[in-house]
Parts: sequence; structure tokens; C-alpha cells
Amino acid sequence: MTSSQDLTSLTVAELGDRMKTKQVSPVEVAEAFIARADALEPTLGVFVTRSTEQALAAAKQAEAEIGAGDYKGPMHGIPVGVKDIYDTAGVRTTSGSAVYADYVPDRDSAAVARLREAGAYLIGKTGTVEFAFDPTGRNAHYGMPKNPWGLDRMPGGSSAGSGAGTAAGLFPISLGTDTGGSIRIPSALCGLTAIKPTFGLTSRFGVTPLSWSFDTVGPMARSAEDAAIALNVLAGYDPEDPGSAHSEKVDYTHGLSDGVRGLRIGVPKEYVWDVIDPEMQAAFWKAMSDLEELGAVVEEISLPELAWVPAIAAAMTTVEAATIYGDLARTRGDELDPSVLRRVQSGFFISGETYVQAARARVLFTRRMNAAFGSVDLIATPTVAMPAPPHDAERMLVGGVDTAVREALLRDTRIFNVSRLPAVAMPTGFSSDGLPLSMQIAAPAFHDALALRAAHAYQQATDWHRARVVI
Repeated sequence: MTSSQDLTSLTVAELGDRMKTKQVSPVEVAEAFIARADALEPTLGVFVTRSTEQALAAAKQAEAEIGAGDYKGPMHGIPVGVKDIYDTAGVRTTSGSAVYADYVPDRDSAAVARLREAGAYLIGKTGTVEFAFDPTGRNAHYGMPKNPWGLDRMPGGSSAGSGAGTAAGLFPISLGTDTGGSIRIPSALCGLTAIKPTFGLTSRFGVTPLSWSFDTVGPMARSAEDAAIALNVLAGYDPEDPGSAHSEKVDYTHGLSDGVRGLRIGVPKEYVWDVIDPEMQAAFWKAMSDLEELGAVVEEISLPELAWVPAIAAAMTTVEAATIYGDLARTRGDELDPSVLRRVQSGFFISGETYVQAARARVLFTRRMNAAFGSVDLIATPTVAMPAPPHDAERMLVGGVDTAVREALLRDTRIFNVSRLPAVAMPTGFSSDGLPLSMQIAAPAFHDALALRAAHAYQQATDWHRARVVI
């Protein structure tokens, strides 16, 4: 007999296998995660809205389907935490805002619909920054979810509740979004594995926008294998998303175990190391050494254009956010989180010329990044510059450099938002005070499977992703 505690520590792949072979029932799985959420939610504050009754009903349906031989795949019977900017039919979607506190969509977002079709179900809507416009996890209306690895630390990213809840075992996998890093930042700070897919690979239909140029939908999980399982469900063209791309159908779990022997991994020698915590840096180079032992070739590459990233990302994201939320800021600004309001308003003062130049620079930067893949197969960096900072920190010394916390969190993740390339974040160890450390591996556009394969190879040789927090 598998205990409830054991069930909530398992990966999606492990849970799926047990349900498929009827070692455990979907109802047992649902009850285990619901019980853990009952126990820990008062401490962690992960959810904005819980969907307990709907989850139990969906689990019973999954149990009947699997019992009748209608097994839909490894996501069948899996509870999912969903960032509260995804439309969910019949369940409110606040977008982290008091303005939309009572908004209840009548239709699912494309990502949620695809998960339901695969037999997964919603267990609750998770806390997010208002309109996803901040990398710290703070929210003036609903509170900031707590990082289970340190209750006084930031969970990180606008997908804060998804990160904290997955790490704490309130659900085995979750949906986040990534505009400047908000899938990878909370995964880095909370010890998870997650993928920001290639821009356009996953549909954004029914997801509250922040920046049309960068918004990306993706899974936050405990392993590269779980991320691949979820991406199999989420990926694919959607005519209702203007940014959706026609791409070849890929099984992201196929070839996952092919290893890294012979793969060339490039590590930029510029920019990344200007602001870096020594323990994060040491863990990164140890991970590179581990990959070399597995047969990869690690080499430094020159990418001086990385210095362009903050200006491009800030200009484009801020202008696009102001375009989307400008009227709301003017008419109901007193109802918005003051820090989010300031960011929206700052977009009013960026000229059209500046935006166009930033957009042109983004295209040139992407070409330079693509050219780098002429000499390497993958590019690796630390995911963030430091472990999870104190929840109220605004500035910190990072590697001896006085740095804004927001910049320290965003500076490396935004490289792959601006270039629109796929990047997988994964844990690489723990700091001296017990906080997760992380690296990211990126691949050429639409080679998401290659990045997942490298992450899986690393995780087959290490156990960092198997660490479970004790609360």
C-alpha cells in the first residue's frame, strides 16, 4: 500500500504508471494531494481558488475510464495546479487583480482544454503577480505564496504559486507562463525542473497577456521527463493564438534517454558572470563537469550581444503592457497593485521610435544567438544569479555587486525570451543555507526535445531533482 505522503512525492511519470497498472486509483491520488493542500495551504498561501469538488469528480471519472480500458496516457488522472491567468471554465480567473476578482470564464484556455482532453484535471488556481508583471511573486491583493524551502524567501516569478505548490507537493505538476523568466525563475528558486518552450510552440489562447512578443505557456514539474510528458499535451498549432507556429509534431519523450555523448554545450564568457552568487556559479560548473563525464563537450563561446538583453526586454515588455493595460491604469489605477501600476505607467513614456529600435535589436540579437548554434548544440547558463532572496528584499550584494533583486532574477532568463528559444531550468544542488541552486540549458528554436534530453541525462546521473522539501 502506498501512503498519501508517498503519493505526493512521486513524479507524474511514476503516478501515471501506478494508475495505468491499477496499483493506485486516481481517487486515491486526488485525495492524497487534497489532504496535503489542506494541511499546508494555511502556511504556504499557494492558491487563489481551490477546486476540490471538481477535482474529486474528475478523479472519479478518470478512475472509471481507466477501469474500462480507456487509458488516455500518462497525464490521465493527474491533478494540475494552474496559474491564475489561465481561463478555466466555471472557475474564477483573477489574473492576480482585484479588478477581476469575480471574473468566471465560460471557456477553458487552450492549454487547460488540452490537459483535460488528456485526462488531467484542475486542482486549483495558483497565486500570481498582478497581470504577471514582476519576477518576485509579490501580490498586494492576494499575498505572496511562500517558498517551501524557506518561508521567509521569495518563491520567484509571476508563476509563484505554481512553483511553490509543485515544490511542496500540493500537486505534481503545474502551468506557468514565461515573459521574462516566470516559469524558470520560480522553478530555480523552488528546486523544480521546467521548460520555457520555443515561442509559438504552445498556445496562449485564453491566457491573460502581458507582452505579445514574449509571453510563453509551459509546464513546471519535478523532472525533465515530466516536463516532456506535459509538453506532448501542450504543444501544437492553435489558430486562435495569432503567435502560434506551425511546427512538426514531436514526441518529447522519444529519445529522452539518448544521453549527451558528443553534444557540444556552449557557455557564454560575457555578461552572465558579471553578477553571480559564488555558490550558484560553483554549482553550475560542477554540473558542466558532470555533463562532460557523460560525454558532452563543454566550451566557452563569445556572445557580447548578451549585454543588449535588458534594454530590449524592458522596452518591449513595458510598452506592450502599457498598450494592454493603459486604459485600466488611467480609469481604475487606484485598484491596481501600486508597483504594477508604476510599471504600466512607465510604458507611457517610451517613444514609438525606442520601441521600434528595440524590436529591430531583438531580431538582430536572435540572429546572433542562432549563429552561435553553428558551433554548439546547446547553450547553458545559471538560471538566476542567486538563490531565493528574502521575501522583502529590493537590493542585495550578489557576488559583491550591489544589484536590484528584480535584475538579478531576470538577467539570465530573459536571454531566451528575447531570442524566443527553448530553455529548460533544473536544480543543481543547494546553497550553504539549504536553498535550491539551478542552471538552464537552451536549444535552437523548435529543438525543445534536445534541451529536455540533456536535462534528463543530467538528472539520470544526479539526484538534485529528487529532493523533497519537509514542512
